[in-house]
Amino acid sequence: MAKRPIFRPDPDDALVEECLVEFEWFPGFATVQKQRSIESLHVAAVVEVGLTQLLEVSTKSPEHLGVRLSAFNLFVNLPGRERPVLLEAAFQGSKVFAGQGPFVHLYGIASGKEVKRYMKELPPDRLVGFRLAGHDWDLSPKTAFYDWLYLSGLRQLADIDDSIDEALIGYDAFTDIEFNPQKSINCQARSCALYVALLRKGILRDALSTPESFIEVLLDHGYGIEPVQGQFL
Repeated sequence: MAKRPIFRPDPDDALVEECLVEFEWFPGFATVQKQRSIESLHVAAVVEVGLTQLLEVSTKSPEHLGVRLSAFNLFVNLPGRERPVLLEAAFQGSKVFAGQGPFVHLYGIASGKEVKRYMKELPPDRLVGFRLAGHDWDLSPKTAFYDWLYLSGLRQLADIDDSIDEALIGYDAFTDIEFNPQKSINCQARSCALYVALLRKGILRDALSTPESFIEVLLDHGYGIEPVQGQFL
């Protein structure tokens, strides 16, 4: 058995509500095994939380939309860059450690695995923030910079394909089978839930107008402030 979080859009309160759901885990790296675990998690979510319309957001998702919205497939337009940048590359490349970074050369890499490999080979160091297009981001609210990038990339994609917002609105919650809250902080499924919450609230574009506006919206709802995110069940 394993436990993974479910992320539900909550426009009127915490923006995103989280719940740990226990389900049967199917070990193995093969996509078929991952998708068995995803199905098991979603079935458990129906029983434990009463949510029926869930979207797995990852490269292992059985749904095309979920694969499309993975951070390894989603691109974001950055100021001063001629071509869109892979979201994972934008996030990792903008990290600033106590003794190194940012790593802007990563913006030109279109392979999430290659980006991850580069970051793992760096000497141990303390993360102090993020820097993108001359703007410095603090580590609080938690996940704010990652969320900003993800929501910006998703909004840009939705501007091109107007079916995306309509599809996302139809989901109750989002999952990422690869995300383990004991090992990681940022999660594409949480960011997706945040996008839907702001979309339903009608403030998505205003929130993304500037980094300052985005932070203000998050702080107004206590998002990313300990205890981490909203909780339900």
